[in-house]
This record gives sequence, C-alpha cells and structure tokens, in this order.
Amino acid sequence: MDSLLLILMLIAVLGVGSQWVAWKFQLPAIVVMSIAGLLAGPIFGLMNPEEAFGDLYRPLISIAVAIILFEGSLNLNFKEVRGLGKPVFRIVTWGAFLAWILGSLTAHYVAGLSLAVSFVIGGIFIVTGPTVILPLLRQSKLKPTPAKILKWEGIVVDPFGALLALFAFEIILFLSADGRDATALLFFFLASIFAVVLGIVFGKVSGWMFESGHLPEFLKSPAVFAAVTACFIIADEVKHETGLLAVTAMGMTLANLGISSIKDMRHFKENISILLVSTVFILLTASLTRDTLIDVFRPEIIGYVLLMLFIVRPLSIFLSTINSGLSLREKTLVGWIAPRGIVALTVASYFATILADEGFEGASLVTPLTFALVFSTVVVHGFSIGWLAKKLDLSSEGSPGVLIVGSNRFTNSIAKVMKELEIPTVVVDSSWDRLNRARKEGVQHNHCEILSEQTEYTMDFTPYDYLLAATEYDSYNALVCSTFLPEFGRKNVFRLPKQSHSGDHIVDIDHTIGGKEVFVPAEGIEELKYKLKSGYVLRKTTLTDKYSFEDYKNDRDDETILLFILKQSKQIEFFTEDMDSTSSAGDTIVSMTPPSKEFNKIQEKLEEKRNEKS
Repeated sequence: MDSLLLILMLIAVLGVGSQWVAWKFQLPAIVVMSIAGLLAGPIFGLMNPEEAFGDLYRPLISIAVAIILFEGSLNLNFKEVRGLGKPVFRIVTWGAFLAWILGSLTAHYVAGLSLAVSFVIGGIFIVTGPTVILPLLRQSKLKPTPAKILKWEGIVVDPFGALLALFAFEIILFLSADGRDATALLFFFLASIFAVVLGIVFGKVSGWMFESGHLPEFLKSPAVFAAVTACFIIADEVKHETGLLAVTAMGMTLANLGISSIKDMRHFKENISILLVSTVFILLTASLTRDTLIDVFRPEIIGYVLLMLFIVRPLSIFLSTINSGLSLREKTLVGWIAPRGIVALTVASYFATILADEGFEGASLVTPLTFALVFSTVVVHGFSIGWLAKKLDLSSEGSPGVLIVGSNRFTNSIAKVMKELEIPTVVVDSSWDRLNRARKEGVQHNHCEILSEQTEYTMDFTPYDYLLAATEYDSYNALVCSTFLPEFGRKNVFRLPKQSHSGDHIVDIDHTIGGKEVFVPAEGIEELKYKLKSGYVLRKTTLTDKYSFEDYKNDRDDETILLFILKQSKQIEFFTEDMDSTSSAGDTIVSMTPPSKEFNKIQEKLEEKRNEKS
C-alpha cells in the first residue's frame, strides 16, 4: 500500500474499529489495537507507517504522546488522593526506584544486555502510562483505592521513566572514556527543572486566560492544543524527553487551579486522546518488522518478561508500600497490574537508535525486548485485571447500579424497590430536608450538588451505570442529563417527562438535549407523587414460561405506569416511548399500579365523611 492517504485511512479505521470491537465484546482495547497493528503491518505487510511518513513519523508520535499525557494529567487533582498520599508517594518514588534497579539487573543477568544498556531500558520500563492504565480502569470497574493508585502511578511515573532512562544514558556517557565532563549532567538536571517550571507557567497562564475571559469559548480547545504543543516542543528542544515532564506539570497545574471550564476541557481532551491512542498504537505496532517479532521468542527475552511480571513488579510494590496503609489484597492487585504502553515503545525506539550509534553491546535487542514486555503485559494484565479484582473483592462489578438525582416521595419509593431487587442505588440531592425522607426510609443517599466539580472527588460513580434525573425542575433534569452523557452514555441517561404546568418552557428538548424520557404516560414528577399519595403502589411481577410479557400487558390496568424491567442478566431497561422490549421468563417488571377497588371505596367513604364534617 503506497498511497499515504490510504495508509491514513487504514490507520484510522483500524484504530477506531479496534476500540469498537473492544467495547462490543468487552475486551481490553489495547490488546485489540496491538493485534490489529501487527496484522496490518509485519504479518500481512499492508503498510509500514514508519517508511510511509518518513521524517514526520517520530515528531507526530511524540506530539500525540504529549497530548495523551497532558489529557491524563488533567485528571490529577490532589483532592482525589486525600488519605492515599502516602502509598501514592511511596509507589511513584521508592517503588519506581526499586523497579528501575531490579529491572536493570534482570535485563543484564537474564536478557544478557550490557550493564549500560540495561540501566537505560530499566528506566524506560518503570512506566505504565495513561494509554494503557486508563482504558483498563474504565473496563474493570475497580474500587476507588486501587483505581486511584494505578491512575496516579501511570500518569506521574510516565515522564519520569523517560527522564530516568536519559539520566542513566548521561551517566554512562560521563563514565565512559570519551572525555566528557560533568557539564552534561548538570545541564540535564537544569533542563528538567526548566521543564517543570515551564509546564507550571503554561498551566497558570492558560488557566488565567480561561477564567478572565481573554479567550472566547470557541477558541479554548484550539488554544489548549497550541499551548500543549508549544510547551512540549520548547522543553524538548532544550533537552530531549523533558517535554513529557513539561506537559505533565502543565496538566496537573490546570487540574488543581479549580477553574470552572476544566470539566468541559477534560471531556473534549478525552475524546481526542482516545483517537490518538487508537492511531498511535496502530502506527507503532504496524511499523515493527518480522525480524523483531521473531526475536521476541528468544529464550532470554521470554525469561526476562516472566521475571518482570512475577518478581520485579510485585516485589517493588510490596517493599515500597510497607506500613503505607494498603491492605494485602490492594498490594497484590497493584503489584500485579503494570501494563506498558506507548511511552515505553516510543522512548525505547529512540534509545535503541542512539545506543546502537554509540556502539553499546546489546542495543539491537532493545526493540524486541520492549515489544515483548509491552505486548505481554497488555495481554496478561488486560485479561486478568477484572478476574483478579473480583477474586480479591476489589471490584465494583455486579448488578448495574442506578444514580437517581432528586429526593422525593417517588424517587425514594423506586429506590426502595431497587434495593429489594439488589440493584445498587443512590439518591442524591443538595437539600438535607429533601433527603430526610430517604434517610428515614433506609434509602442510600448522598448530600451533594450533582453538577458541582467537587462531587467527583467526594462520590464514587463506579457502581452506577444508569442515571435518572427526577427533580421537580425540567430544565435542571435536562442539564443533568446533558452534563453526564459522556460518563454514562446516551443510552443510559434518563429523565422524567416534562410537566405540563411547569414554568420551565423548553422547546423541543427531546431533540436538543440528552436523556430519554421515561414513564411517559405520567406528566412529570408532581403527577407521580400525587398518584403515590392517592394510593398507587409499586409492584414487582416476574415473568414465567406460562405468563409472558404479552400476557402481562393484556392483564394490566390502563392506568398502570410501567417503570422498568430487570433482566435475568441484571441489566435494566427503563420504559420509554420508543422502547422495544424482548422480555423473557425470569425477567421482573416493576410498575406503578392504581389502588384496588376496595381501596377506592374506602377512600370515597373517607371523602364523604370529610364533606359531612365541613
């Protein structure tokens, strides 16, 4: 395939297609992308991106990695690690140092590399990175403590791995008999400090421009792209590989400034990051040669990978987290999960070239060794993280949960029924008065303003797959749905129907703002509350082979309001106007049914007595 346009098309299709296949079949996305790149590149020879892009290949990948790392560092708000500061600090310092030393010695004595080359790649291999960790965390639904530790380690250690490799290389050149003095080492440290300061300055200036109104909304995203690119290139021109440190510092600075537009920026950057991760992984794996793939199966390389998986990583985590407050189960999970990704591949390819140019023994093995470790860890950890988390009781997986916004008679009633059906449910509201009823009825609740940025640090959203906005304000419900579309997905965000008497006049809300309308026969929350007050009850009906969904629909009262179906698979289907349900035996239908005739007679008599007294 000679045409550059065709190669670009194939890269985009394979990258995005791999993400879709991973989502559809619940597979680790990085694994699917790696296989797709290998099939298109060295195996079937459909393309070789490195040859096709020529001199642009490495700069494009470097900038893409910088943007990915910046996007990841936008999630590093210090509020998130309150109570976890000690283990996180230990892992990104002592843990990284131990991993470097142990990994370097393993590369020398097992893989047969020279000490010089071993200490360079030992620094590279301490990285995990957001490109591999964040997709795994999205899929595995870990509990907050291990998830936060793995995320912080992956993002913070990423640039330090590249710097550690560069530091080792400078030390090697200094100790070698080539007449170098300590000036190069001093310059390395000064360049690293300069990169951090540069990132902080870029972050503060960007934040100030956003908040002071010096940038219009439509220019914010382009301006961030330009600033990240400039920050990375300026630092990298001063000293190669320090650009990663600069963009990480910039992202962390923005994340902790508390600016109001950071959430929108994060959503946009995440979408771009997913596209970049998809394409860059395809680029890197498709550019490998068949000789590199053959070298991967050398006994010394296989032995090195096994020791890195089962000895070096667990040992470095266990030693660095002694008396850190982590449980044995948490140490076991964190000590096992360490997939390497894009940064390891790109930095290793850079050092493979310069080590070979300097004549160091074993430099030719750096690329196959790196790919062997990257591919092995991505596959093994990608497929094992969910299983191990469940075994260690560190997974939030189970029945998909429901996050209900707004506490009132109706939402508390539906939350109680969900609790009886063992569906994880929480009712959130900003008013203690409204939550008082939920507290009295034993409904799990959370006092917070759901639209506040602070909420994402004080509340764990992991157990909840669906969102139901059910407050008294139609416009607020629509805003909540629109805000949480990126987190929950368009198919899993619902809101109550508009109230005919509401003062919120929203035109064509169904077509312009996310969130499907549910329980459509009812006219909003006030009618639902009134029906409950007048005797309506929530009922659960389980379908059988002899009593189908069609039978249920034929038997139900015309005034019955269908709420949702709990499938045998534990999935939830809320009733909407366009719902096309395929319910089967074992599914449970929850509905709000009118009071019985006997109840109506009692109500009529009570009403007559009230009238007589009046």
